[in-house]
Amino acid sequence: MSGFGIEHLGEDALLLRLGDRIDPALNARVHALAGVIEARRPRWLLDIVPAHASLALYVDVDMIDADDPHMEQTPLSRAEDWLRAQALDPEAGGTAAGKLAPAVIPVRYGGESGPDLDALATAAGLDLEAAIALHTGGDYRVAMLGFAPGFPYLGGLDPRLAAPRRATPRVRVAAGSVGIGGAQTGIYPREGPGGWNIIGRTPLRLFDPARATPCLLVPGQRVRFRAIDDAEFERLEAAR
Repeated sequence: MSGFGIEHLGEDALLLRLGDRIDPALNARVHALAGVIEARRPRWLLDIVPAHASLALYVDVDMIDADDPHMEQTPLSRAEDWLRAQALDPEAGGTAAGKLAPAVIPVRYGGESGPDLDALATAAGLDLEAAIALHTGGDYRVAMLGFAPGFPYLGGLDPRLAAPRRATPRVRVAAGSVGIGGAQTGIYPREGPGGWNIIGRTPLRLFDPARATPCLLVPGQRVRFRAIDDAEFERLEAAR
């Protein structure tokens, strides 16, 4: 892999930059490298955090130092050398293997659950059914998690549905709301403010700290959406 830079984030983290834009090919390289690092994970590596075009590594510098306390390099510099070797490995220049099972997200579109769907469809020259069909027909991938715990930024949105964020964000967006912001779609894991265009809502819980794996979705995972009616929404919400 070529064309990258490594920065120190304080005293116990590194940031590997592959670019500075939202691009599916760049994001695929990020996830491929994350997979390589996970497979070779040294004991001092605490966490791997992929983003659109970068990858952060959080490390235990005391554990690095314990491995070889006589080295003249600082522990973080040793971690940087290790990360650079992984990034230069040809295996890291591929694409994510996609071993995670795809997730299917049920969504009640429009109405109170999706107050911006009508305007978004009209702006795109579509009726509601066509707009919903475009959204459910997309093959998405979790580019990264951010903004709030468990919030997935999903690439793969049909360009006809792309829409700028609202000029005035809402003070309250319901948990599970499915939104569109620019060329991405995403899901609000909890109630709070937000500026994306809300087109529907899922009854699934995107983030639950009591679960063994708190986040329902993980970076690199494929996602599809499925339209549901009120009855199924209420059934799924009651069962969670």
